[in-house]
Amino acid sequence: MRTVTGPTDRVVIVGAGLAGLSCALHLAAAGREVTVVEREKVPGGRAGRLSVDGFEFDTGPTVLTMPELIEEPLAAVGEKLSDWLELTPVDPAYRAYYPDGSTLDVRSDTTRMAAEIARVCGAREADGYLRFVDFTRNLWQLERDHFIDRNLDSPVDLLSLNLLKLLGMGAFRKLQPKINDYFRDPRTQRIFSFQAMYAGLAPHDALAIYAVIAYLDSVVGVFYPKGGMHAVPKALAGAAEKHGVTFRYDTTVERVITQNGRATGVVTAGGERISADVVVLNPDLPIAYRDLLPARRQRRLRYSPSCVVLHIGSNQAYSKIAHHNIHFGTTWKRTFDEVINKGLLMSDPSLLVTNPTRTDPAAAPAGKQTYYVLAPAPNLEAGPMDWRGGLGERYADELLRTLEQRGYIGFRDGVEVERIITPADWADDGMAAGTPFAAAHTFAQTGPFRPSNLHPTLPNVVFTGSGTQPGVGVPMVLISGKLAASRITRGVS
Repeated sequence: MRTVTGPTDRVVIVGAGLAGLSCALHLAAAGREVTVVEREKVPGGRAGRLSVDGFEFDTGPTVLTMPELIEEPLAAVGEKLSDWLELTPVDPAYRAYYPDGSTLDVRSDTTRMAAEIARVCGAREADGYLRFVDFTRNLWQLERDHFIDRNLDSPVDLLSLNLLKLLGMGAFRKLQPKINDYFRDPRTQRIFSFQAMYAGLAPHDALAIYAVIAYLDSVVGVFYPKGGMHAVPKALAGAAEKHGVTFRYDTTVERVITQNGRATGVVTAGGERISADVVVLNPDLPIAYRDLLPARRQRRLRYSPSCVVLHIGSNQAYSKIAHHNIHFGTTWKRTFDEVINKGLLMSDPSLLVTNPTRTDPAAAPAGKQTYYVLAPAPNLEAGPMDWRGGLGERYADELLRTLEQRGYIGFRDGVEVERIITPADWADDGMAAGTPFAAAHTFAQTGPFRPSNLHPTLPNVVFTGSGTQPGVGVPMVLISGKLAASRITRGVS
């Protein structure tokens, strides 16, 4: 494993996102002097918090899986997860709504889930589900131990008996045909393959290795942290500060200082120089290269789709919905084709609606509700639309109309607070191509082919976050922080 050369005693981490915080905790555990410089007033990065008139909204991810990956950096400094976070299992993890009017509750308990599938789709489909669980459980264990939770410097690092095991499992086939090996009902096929969108690809184009996302979502289980997802970075930052990490909030880094082929620190927008032996960059990787580092020719990346998010504070409640709700449109393959390949808005939207107040009433004033509505949308390279010219408001209105057509009667009339986030807003927040989901997980952008977490010419600049290895999603960025730290501490990963 390649590691940072030279001294590593003093580390500056730019950005207090989940990956930066994970990295800080692992470095603190290894005895490094760590300073985290964050442009916002609070930690979190994409996992931020928006407060409007008593309504509380998570601005980034809303689905938490694998809490043991939060526990890992805390345990590195001797802290217990239960002392920092109160987690509630979300049951069902999702409620899926289909165009034919049927619903399917996704539960992490495999016995209950098999019974639910049998009720909705029949006994044969339930048997396929149990075989799918066995496949994805083995797939996750193999991938995590040998390919995800380690630094990969070249394709040669993949060559092992475990790669042959993956090949034998069919992990490098396309995802959709692999899903179809277990499921014949379009409803189960969709609920166990839509997660490919998180990896930036249609199920028909993604590799079967990404079936592990469905495993983490649907089998391992979904949790809700008291106080919302933003409670996770708050906890990690609190533990890091307790163990000696210095935080500089409300401080923007303007550039990395370099001298004689090495980084020597950073310069803030206020002109202050903060010296360092190593610099870790948590901003979106292409933006870090563009804005903070000496100019160099960048590899052209293919980016994941973006999304439009509506943060809604409402006086309307709906007793039949769950915490997380997925509303599938009639079309399936066409929807992915529109968003990913043609750069178009969905003609028949599939939507995620999260209703946090079902689990945490404190997220809204008494008797009120918060809703988070996510609609996949083209990124700014695939579909350069005029989001600043009123398109965001018009599309939000269309999404509200779609929700009312799908059973949210009177939704529009109940809106008291509305905030619309579009790809243009993601771009303004420092995300390449206006997507919060970073580079797509094509074969050429996965594992050792994904942008490295070590700078190619500055041997003491390290990257962390979703743009580098292992990739996108809360579990992956937490692992990314550990991988970045191991480059610096020369630890075995």
